[in-house]
Amino acid sequence: MFSLNITQLRCYILMKMILKTFINPQCDGVLSSFMCKTVLFHCIQNTHSNNWVKSNLLACLMCCLSVLQNFVRKENCPHFVIPENNLMAGRISRHNKHKIVEILENILQGEGRALLEIPTDDLGMRLQVKMNMGEALQYYLTPSQINAHISAQLLLYTADAVSFNHKLLLKEIRHDGNERVHERLSDYMLTLTRMYREMGFSSLEKSAVRLLAPLLSSSLGSVIASHNIYTTHSISPEALGWFSVGLNSDVASGRLKLASALCCVGDIERAEFVLRNIKEKYDLNTVEPRCRCYDHFMNYPRQGFRHKCNTGNEELITYNIAFCVRFLRCEICCVPEELQYEMFRSTQEDRLERDGKSDHWMDWAVADSLPYLYFLQYKIYGALQRLADQQRALANLVTSTETEQNLGHRETALNLLGQCMEQENRHIDALRCYMISLNIQARNNAANFLICRLLHGLVNVQEAALN
Repeated sequence: MFSLNITQLRCYILMKMILKTFINPQCDGVLSSFMCKTVLFHCIQNTHSNNWVKSNLLACLMCCLSVLQNFVRKENCPHFVIPENNLMAGRISRHNKHKIVEILENILQGEGRALLEIPTDDLGMRLQVKMNMGEALQYYLTPSQINAHISAQLLLYTADAVSFNHKLLLKEIRHDGNERVHERLSDYMLTLTRMYREMGFSSLEKSAVRLLAPLLSSSLGSVIASHNIYTTHSISPEALGWFSVGLNSDVASGRLKLASALCCVGDIERAEFVLRNIKEKYDLNTVEPRCRCYDHFMNYPRQGFRHKCNTGNEELITYNIAFCVRFLRCEICCVPEELQYEMFRSTQEDRLERDGKSDHWMDWAVADSLPYLYFLQYKIYGALQRLADQQRALANLVTSTETEQNLGHRETALNLLGQCMEQENRHIDALRCYMISLNIQARNNAANFLICRLLHGLVNVQEAALN
């Protein structure tokens, strides 16, 4: 690596950016930086050194991507020093193989135009600017486009701040029992209500309270409902009232908490109505998922979202943001069994690997809104014997888990999907979901238990058949 010239290094960096932007988010992160490095070494060995000059960077990059595509087709990336060591052995599923080949083919046919879409380090924007400066010394963005870009980023920053502060407030009460959590959440809501009334009409603080209060209302409603379900197997008017206040926290999370509680209490018809309402509001072209449970890479927002942000204010969060859905342990009776495993994902050994300041959410059940929507649809349509709708929900769960770029809890979505596959008696597919989940997060992952449970069940079935 130290002997590479600047063009070869740039080629390697661009390959990594392409993996990060176009391939790994859609293909379970199966390709690695080391594979890019290996491809580069093979290309350098098999081409003349005079080719690796600044003016030929794009051609060199296309050469590397073509070799990478060929390696994926053969499912064989020979280690540069030890050729018999295949770096891709057992790593690429048939689905991911076809997807990667297709993505690389589109990039190759586009002759580098895909670079203009790379958000990392604003590469795409900087390339556009440089190209346009060569023509007319003007930026490629119009004033309205610049305004839309700034508005979109401000809205995302605001949504992130709301999600992060909701997490911090829940952190303060996570170890208390149901009654104490109920009391503290009620105190929070009273405090926020009093603050809101005392603030000026257009103050920023008032906007902050207006955005945060619905999330806390949904949490309070769920805490009360969980206690109701445990004691009377019903949901009280008080809980439903708080759920109602929290419905418009964003596109989906408040309604999903209500639907989840209704599902757990057996009110299937009302739960289905709530889910139908969410589906109508959740525009896949404009809604952006946001999760600040931990710091993770977020891809550039979709074009439809940026277009929606061209006008408006923080109220757009209600229509264009989908927060992750968070359940404390004292809300367990509002959580389907399949998601409850996430509350107990950590062994004592796993806890040693956690960050004590930021990983407290791992004691909760947390799911991204879109896959959780499809999971609940799968359960509810099954209970209603609407088998075609149930299979459609399962297909949507597969698609969202594989293709939605900005999921914060993809491993949880895969765990839910795996359990749906078990219910379909598709045990190999279930095991694959759990293994991909572990590839994303090896520790503090309920998949470790789910795999053991799956294998134990299969062994028992086999023994029963033999007997």
